[in-house]
Amino acid sequence: MPEKIKLIVFDWDGTLMDSEAQIVACLHGSIADLGLQPMDDDTLKNVIGLGLKEAIDTLVPGRDARFRQAFVDCYRKHWFQAEAAELFDDARAVLDHFSRRDYFLGVATGKARRGLDRVLKETELTHVFHATRCADEAPSKPHPQMLLDIMERLDVAPEETLMVGDTEYDMEMATNAGAGKIAVRTGVHSEERLQRHDPLVCLQRLADMPMWLSEAGLADARD
Repeated sequence: MPEKIKLIVFDWDGTLMDSEAQIVACLHGSIADLGLQPMDDDTLKNVIGLGLKEAIDTLVPGRDARFRQAFVDCYRKHWFQAEAAELFDDARAVLDHFSRRDYFLGVATGKARRGLDRVLKETELTHVFHATRCADEAPSKPHPQMLLDIMERLDVAPEETLMVGDTEYDMEMATNAGAGKIAVRTGVHSEERLQRHDPLVCLQRLADMPMWLSEAGLADARD
């Protein structure tokens, strides 16, 4: 069990934003545009949480940089044409709860910097986060570098940090960085997959997190 928490780092897609359907649709569209063999939804859902380059290499291994760029271009085209995803209903309230209690808040995401900045602006959440890190700025999850960079920037120790995410990639990243981990069942990975990584808790929804943190004795006294 970690010490009193100073920093809470959130994954974005599947944790704060209900973007599963949008991501899967964009992957299907890209695969069709490139004339590739169609893939089922479960195969595509499995790569959500990885950086786009790593997702492409997982879905279509052995391709060169030119192919990857063509896939990225197709994906971005479909993303900007798609109906925008929405935050989970409880996400804004949870972020506000922790922000008012002076926790450091961060984001570690498989999104590219341009994509994260765009969605932070659209949701008016840019000011909420003290540090963010993207998959085009550091190795993709489950490598710990994104989380390590955020902790270093904010001068917070791993034992004072929680990583909150919906995939085993988030859980593995936290383990590799020495941080605590909270799993949420709002994304694509099953509870069984998440529990393999021994999270402190596996919550059904993000809204349960403030109460759990307080009951676990990890919250600030003001909570």
